[in-house]
Amino acid sequence: MSDDPTSTSTLPAVPDDAGAARPAPVAAPAPGDGAVRGATTAALDERVDALDGALAVGGTRFDPAVVQRVGATIDRVRERLALGVDHTVVALAGGTGSGKSSLFNAVSGLQFADVGVRRPTTSRVTACVWGADGGPLLDWIGVEPEHRIERESLLDGDREASLRGLVLLDLPDHDSIAPEHREVVDRVLPQVDLLVWVVDPQKYADDALHSGYLRRMTGRDASMLLVLNQVDTVPPAVRGDLAADVRRLLVEDGLPDVLVHEVSAVTGEGVTGLRDALSDAVARRSVAAVHADAEIADAARLVQAQVAPREPAPSALAIGVVVDRLSAAAGLSAVGAAVAAAVRGGAGSPPQLGEVHADGVGLARASWVASVTQGLPQRWAADLRERIATTGELRLAVTDALAHVPVAARRSRAATVLLALAAVAGVGGLAGAGVLLADRLGASAPWLPSTVLVAGVLALSLLLLGVSTGVRRRAARVRGARVVADGRAAIESAARGRLLAPTQDVLAEHRHARELALRALGDA
Repeated sequence: MSDDPTSTSTLPAVPDDAGAARPAPVAAPAPGDGAVRGATTAALDERVDALDGALAVGGTRFDPAVVQRVGATIDRVRERLALGVDHTVVALAGGTGSGKSSLFNAVSGLQFADVGVRRPTTSRVTACVWGADGGPLLDWIGVEPEHRIERESLLDGDREASLRGLVLLDLPDHDSIAPEHREVVDRVLPQVDLLVWVVDPQKYADDALHSGYLRRMTGRDASMLLVLNQVDTVPPAVRGDLAADVRRLLVEDGLPDVLVHEVSAVTGEGVTGLRDALSDAVARRSVAAVHADAEIADAARLVQAQVAPREPAPSALAIGVVVDRLSAAAGLSAVGAAVAAAVRGGAGSPPQLGEVHADGVGLARASWVASVTQGLPQRWAADLRERIATTGELRLAVTDALAHVPVAARRSRAATVLLALAAVAGVGGLAGAGVLLADRLGASAPWLPSTVLVAGVLALSLLLLGVSTGVRRRAARVRGARVVADGRAAIESAARGRLLAPTQDVLAEHRHARELALRALGDA
């Protein structure tokens, strides 16, 4: 059995509608108790784990019907993977007298299967395994321990290496008068990788084979071979016509590409070619691996349909627009302007922060939801809306955050000092001007200030007054801007905690589920 994960199978599934309902298989063993678990099994195990992880992450965000269907697939595939999928199961099926058991012995090189009159009247399957570790698989198929044998041994050397991993089954006659024989055949057929129909020159056109089985398997050509056995009983001159008639019937059955091998289990003619065909089947992936691959891929596609191809762009998570809307709802700019006016010396006290309009908060939340849910499936979008704060919760969070923002309208100390100095200088200048005026009226004195000095003091007063006004205005702008900045920071903190953080959590879970589904899909 090849472990090459890039190898592809040409062995499609054998349908379950070939007969009676398939009974429940024997419980699969736990990993590690003898089942063959090569690279193919390990790779499929990883994909199943990814699929199971996607269901766990998606949770209620997935359609319950999808969860149930995918969960059933996981259980079913895990049961089969527990056995390993690195064996190739080949079944010899045919009617009474076709020589299946003789062919079984010829291929295996052992006299193990009961032949002719020694064939039992009870339903049973005989198995030959090339290599070890076939027990759990045969348990699952339902082969009794006393009807199993291991073919490869140290005495064989590498002569049987090309068939290593082959499980060859000899099935009961499908046309047996015992109904339990057909039930066994119908149960085992869906579990095989390659179905070898063995016919004899006398009964190759038997309607029980063609209408009961072959015509129901249209399109399964690559998973079947037809062996025309006992060709040693046919004159050489008519063998070609006989083989041509067999191929004609296969075309009529809708199986034009089924290969026909002419074999004699008695003389050994054609047995080597048949063994080569079985070696080719062993080199491919088993039908169990193909089935598991297909089932996992189908389930992964179902999961992929529950998530978006991608998450919203990073620009959709920009919080600035929401902060702008919430700031407007809180009247933050007006409060900042009022603080600036109070600092400049305007009348009245500035309003307090915390009065947030519900309508504005609702609009801010709605704009956020519209941005971050764009492209998300309905269930994911609904979960995101439930995870983020409601309008009332967001309003309360913003109100509480703004309540901790200090709103100070104190005048600038520097401006106050400069204003006082300007007043002092002004008084001094006015006093000097009064003295000069008195001198003009005749009350002269030797200590009278000069006109230049008086003018200088008055100019200084005006300068200090102008500087004080500029300092006050600058302080007003700074204080107003500080209130706005602190308020926006408080609002942003509330928005990040109540909107952005839960949104990021949901989108991270969505991304995780999407990536797990992609991993489960594998190369499919």
